[in-house]
Amino acid sequence: MSEEIKEECGIFGIYGHPEAAKLTYLGLYSLQHRGQESTGIVSADGNYLHRHVGMGLVGDVFADTKLFEELPGISAIGHNRYSTTGGSYLQNAQPITAIINTGEIAAGHNGNLINYFQLRNELQEQGAIFQSNSDTEVILHLAAHSGLKKIEDQLKYALTQIKGAYSLVLLTKDKFIAARDPHGIRPLCLGKLGDATVVASESCALDIIDAEYIRDVKPGEFIVVDESGMRCEMLFTEPRQPAHCIFEFVYFSRPDSKIFGDNVDKARRKLGKHLAEEFPVDADIVISVPDSSNTAAVGYSRRTGIKFELGLIRNHYVGRTFIHPVQSMRDLKVKVKFNVVQGVLKDRRVVVIDDSIVRGTTLKPLIAMIRKAGAKEVHVRISSPPVKSPCYYGMDFPTKEELIANRMTKEEIRQHIGADSLEYLTIDGLMASVPNGEHNYCTACFSGKYPLPVNEDSDKLQCAVPLEKSSIL
Repeated sequence: MSEEIKEECGIFGIYGHPEAAKLTYLGLYSLQHRGQESTGIVSADGNYLHRHVGMGLVGDVFADTKLFEELPGISAIGHNRYSTTGGSYLQNAQPITAIINTGEIAAGHNGNLINYFQLRNELQEQGAIFQSNSDTEVILHLAAHSGLKKIEDQLKYALTQIKGAYSLVLLTKDKFIAARDPHGIRPLCLGKLGDATVVASESCALDIIDAEYIRDVKPGEFIVVDESGMRCEMLFTEPRQPAHCIFEFVYFSRPDSKIFGDNVDKARRKLGKHLAEEFPVDADIVISVPDSSNTAAVGYSRRTGIKFELGLIRNHYVGRTFIHPVQSMRDLKVKVKFNVVQGVLKDRRVVVIDDSIVRGTTLKPLIAMIRKAGAKEVHVRISSPPVKSPCYYGMDFPTKEELIANRMTKEEIRQHIGADSLEYLTIDGLMASVPNGEHNYCTACFSGKYPLPVNEDSDKLQCAVPLEKSSIL
């Protein structure tokens, strides 16, 4: 991915294993690509919840293995975060915890609530006191204000009040709960490890602990696991049209994961194959912008018969916080992240496969580097349609004004990035690459057609205050 669209979040939960916290750590490690701002684990020992969260990567926050002695119990939930609502502060790190009239509860959330600000304002008028800027906290407040006596009933009430995208894991002292919004916007899968029940954003988190993938958590499903077993219930009586985030297949999910009922690698190869059918080009080699475009590039190569080569090498040890010191060094960030293989590119006509163009700020210097390495021609092929609209369901897309496809024609973008030709996969080609029918996906970032009404003037930091200066830190 060349444009620094930030991932949403990754969640993991397990019930019924004596090393629940350690397995949650491994699950979060495999979901690191979904969020790098903060991470955390909450475990339950039957009497109390135990929590450890921190800013940074999983391996850093849990570098001290003695931390797992502080996270006892047979159940645990974990969360990797990138903020789509709220800011990047420790108070917003998840899983968040609270004490309500039914006891302690913890929650981890992947997605974004589109009626968050309305609900927050209503709750504050009723006297609610918020400890974070995260929309996840609204869910716990709604449960506490429900007037109901059982935790399952409280949470069911809360979930009927919220709108938007949510895949949730929740934990009490003796229950593990998972839920997914009725449109199934964000992925969530269910697995088994012996007698233990496991839930995760992607199946790669099941693979790392040798758990068996059972199925996806159904859109609108509410699952409770405790000592009496697992109970599944559909919360919404009226069926809703699925609106799975199609960008999960294009970019977000790991290629070795299974989401929305199909393998990501399989879908991405189809993206490349359909791109090749729609927009072939006479060239010598195909290269990808690593790593998210690798599989689509393989598909393009196989369908066209043009040899796939490793023409760009990515430095995997570059953090997201790399800062170039002056504007005149704006291309240095790209050079630190990528390097060219001159022997592969010299005197070749090159097809560059990337998964999307958002701002256009990375492809331009990349193409300049490829030309400097001696490429005779550079043809860019994008394995998704032009990104023209922001996402309000859990991805941190830029505003419309920042999206280059909103400001320029395709020909103007081609000239801007310096390519000899530029083509995007069509919407028809995109839909032909994914499983289960063209009407089961949210394509709003490409089409502008939102499956749920959104406030296009909303700001994810609308309720944010400078928490890093708070005296309670």
